[in-house]
Amino acid sequence: MFSTLHHHLPRPNLLPSSRVCRKIISKRMSTNPAIEPKVRKFESVDGADISSRSISDGIKFRLVSYNILAQVYVKSALLPHSPPACLKWKARSHAILSVLRNLKADFFCLQEVDEYDSFYRNNMESLGYSGIYIQRTGQRKRDGCAIFYKPSCAELVTKERIEYNDLVDSIKADSVSCSEQKIETSNEGKGDEKAKDSRKDSRDLNDPLVRLKRDCVGIMAAFRINKPFHHIVIVANTHLYWDPELADVKLAQAKYLLSRLAQFKTLISDEFECTPSLLLAGDFNSIPGDMVYNYLVSGNAKPAETTEEEEAPVPLSSVYEVTRGEPKFTNCTPGFTNTLDYIFISPSDFIKPVSILQLPEPDSPDVVGFLPNHHHPSDHLPIGAEFEIRRD
Repeated sequence: MFSTLHHHLPRPNLLPSSRVCRKIISKRMSTNPAIEPKVRKFESVDGADISSRSISDGIKFRLVSYNILAQVYVKSALLPHSPPACLKWKARSHAILSVLRNLKADFFCLQEVDEYDSFYRNNMESLGYSGIYIQRTGQRKRDGCAIFYKPSCAELVTKERIEYNDLVDSIKADSVSCSEQKIETSNEGKGDEKAKDSRKDSRDLNDPLVRLKRDCVGIMAAFRINKPFHHIVIVANTHLYWDPELADVKLAQAKYLLSRLAQFKTLISDEFECTPSLLLAGDFNSIPGDMVYNYLVSGNAKPAETTEEEEAPVPLSSVYEVTRGEPKFTNCTPGFTNTLDYIFISPSDFIKPVSILQLPEPDSPDVVGFLPNHHHPSDHLPIGAEFEIRRD
């Protein structure tokens, strides 16, 4: 083949100019353009009459939660189903930014954020956002949780870190069950660090000090929205531990999370003499109906649904569940496809979800072959909702 091509090459003085070459290359590239990330639309919740209400009637804001897949976990050997070009940092980072730009949220709760200082902070600032960030504890943990918000929409009042390693000190050894019960959840397999952690600790898992020390974190913050009237919103973002064999640890993390949220809400209520709205988002590494999920919504259970199990100190409902039902999946890999990501709201008479971000069906072309791919730069999908707050 090469000899044939060489035989038909034009003489040197007949070679096209560099300008012509650039035009030819440009034309070829335009016939096979890079696929843009797929971003779905927000869809009105049934019964929510958005169009008939004027903007001045209430505060409207949009919140999106998204596990963006830390680059430290991106390795071709661990994601053989993904096109190699999609896994390169330059391509992924710009694709993630494109998704965030098109979602146009007022608040982003992002998990698995690495390269915060070197990439995301400045690039999100250029899109009109300020950010707060907490990196996972532990010397080898480079990712964490971030909340980005639009100062044009909300003013940061105060924030608190959540470090689940605090459980090592705050929970007695006998309060952590070493039950053999296993809950089906994510095997994510996002990198050898997770596998190494599991192997390294396997001989010591009966020791609560080892069992509870998972280096997971969260962050919660209070924001003051000033237009068209004053209101405080608490936004919390977290990423719970992944291992399905440590379901008791995830439950302990969920209980610690809600206890801290309850304290934080009381603090804000007392200091500002208000009733703040409360939103909790993140990757909970728990599927609908498992122990963690059931605990998170137990504080809002109907009397007929109550059990002898411990009830959460904060009433929460899943925004998708109370509107359209939980998504069929938010995480999509060959080893695991199910729902792990949620936005929870503390129900009240003056805040309601009015639209939610659509998600693909299992047979949608953009998710066939699993994630990440050219359409989705992470192995998770973004979820989101638009809320309206009326005067209380």
